Parts: sequence; C-alpha cells; structure tokens
Amino acid sequence: MIIAIDGPAASGKGTLGKRLSEHFGFAHLDTGLLYRAVARVMLDRGSLLTDREAAALVAQNLDVTHLDDPRLRGAEMGEAASMISAYQPVRDALLAFQRQFGSQEPGAVLDGRDIGTVVCPQAEVKLFITATPEERARRRHLELLKRGEQAAYETILDDIRRRDERDMSRSTAPLKAAEDAMTLDTTHLDADAAFRAALELVETQRA
Repeated sequence: MIIAIDGPAASGKGTLGKRLSEHFGFAHLDTGLLYRAVARVMLDRGSLLTDREAAALVAQNLDVTHLDDPRLRGAEMGEAASMISAYQPVRDALLAFQRQFGSQEPGAVLDGRDIGTVVCPQAEVKLFITATPEERARRRHLELLKRGEQAAYETILDDIRRRDERDMSRSTAPLKAAEDAMTLDTTHLDADAAFRAALELVETQRA
C-alpha cells in the first residue's frame, strides 16, 4: 500500500508523513531530501546550481545513506533544491529510487510535490496538504529559531511565495493536487489535529 502526500513547503506534509508511517508501520520517505542532498553535493563541490548536466550526474550517483544530515533541513538547501528540482534529468534520475521505495511491504508513505501525480500515480491513498503562505512562513520561522538559525519572518514569507510560484509553474512535474487526491488545509490545525484529520482521510480512501 502506498500513501502519497503532496503539498507546498512547510504545509505540514513531512510531519504527517512520518506520523502516518509510524501509525501504520510503513516505511517513510521525505522525497524533498533527495533534491536537497543533490543540492548539497553541488554546493560542496562549488558547482553552479544552473549547471543541469552536473546536477543530473550528481542525482544519478547520489548516496542516499545520509539523508538525516541536519544541514539538509536548512533554508539554503530548500532554496537550492527548489531550483534543481525543475530539471527533468534530475527528476528522472531520482524517480526509480522513489518508486522502488514505494514498493515496500507492507506499505510506504512518500511525501513531496509530485508523488500522487508522477512518482506513484497508482497510490491507494493520495493527500494534498496545504496552508496559507503566512502560516507556513510562521511555522518555518519557528522551526529555524528552534535550530538556532536567525531569519526574518518577512524574508521567509517572500521565499515561500517565490518557491510556490516556481514549483507550480515549472514545466516538469509541477506542484498540484492529483485529480483523485483529498485536500487537507492545516492552516488552523495544530500537529495533533492535523494528524487526526489526515488519518480520517486515509481511512476514508482505504475504505
């Protein structure tokens, strides 16, 4: 069984993906970390993020054993990942790994931008998680502060709006809800309420 979770940055899809995977005993993959890992390698090598061929080569040889690196969660990697994720060769290189991950038994939860539309269109359950840009910026701001990183709320809000525009307008696997996905707006929900709502949607689709 595959649970596909899509949505924009800081909508809460990652937290929901992890909690749902724990609830059902499924494997969990935050697919955004794959793109962040590619960006990290490029930045460490001094490669330009506009170099599509270099990005594709890194993606083809990506070591996925270090996706727990705290550095991947930073704002720098988020912005860089948003750029390289628009490159079709990069997405092609990472697609096979994501699909293989989703084939695990008894099931898997994958969250990202195009899971229900491109990566696992056959998923039994598809959720699209969203929230207002202002609320997502507030959450990201608090997250960064907890990690000891300094960032202005207004800067984060501008970044989120820019990333939304880039993700939704790109020609390659744009961010959008699958036609058969169920949408959950988490703007006014805390983590526990969002989980309960998501779990109810999952059970509804499974039935």
